[in-house]
Amino acid sequence: MDFHPRMSASEHLIVYTDGSCLGNPGPGGWAWAVPHGPFGAGPDTHTTNQRMEVNAVIQALDFLFSQDSLPQSVTVISDSTYVIKCFQDKWHAGWLRRGWKNSQGQPVANRDLWEQLFALALEPKVPITWKWVKGHSGDFWNDVVDQLALTAATSQQPSSGTR
Repeated sequence: MDFHPRMSASEHLIVYTDGSCLGNPGPGGWAWAVPHGPFGAGPDTHTTNQRMEVNAVIQALDFLFSQDSLPQSVTVISDSTYVIKCFQDKWHAGWLRRGWKNSQGQPVANRDLWEQLFALALEPKVPITWKWVKGHSGDFWNDVVDQLALTAATSQQPSSGTR
């Protein structure tokens, strides 16, 4: 999958991410999309909504950072407070300081995925900013990734391309 022709290494990229789960736990899907650019979505047969939210960001950053031409910076936009607050409120710093324990002294949920995301996001190839958007509020691109994630969860089929 290549970047949309209008994208270049000198640009700031915005990427929307979302996760979906039918049941929680149950079949799930994740999705990401760069407005007017590439997108990806994938399924998981048995998962949770939070796992799909984190996985969506992993998949997006992994794709963006694997390109020959890196953007100058990236803004990740998600309706997941779980993902966004981890970085905006620096939950990750406490988790790491406490040896992967949350503020209640319990093991951090989804550590396997957080470790993958931290490897991409804490010392990124490009600066990352994190922005929360209210879900189902009419934000066009949030609605796009919501539908892509739901379709992946429902069909259990991956999809990718350019929008």
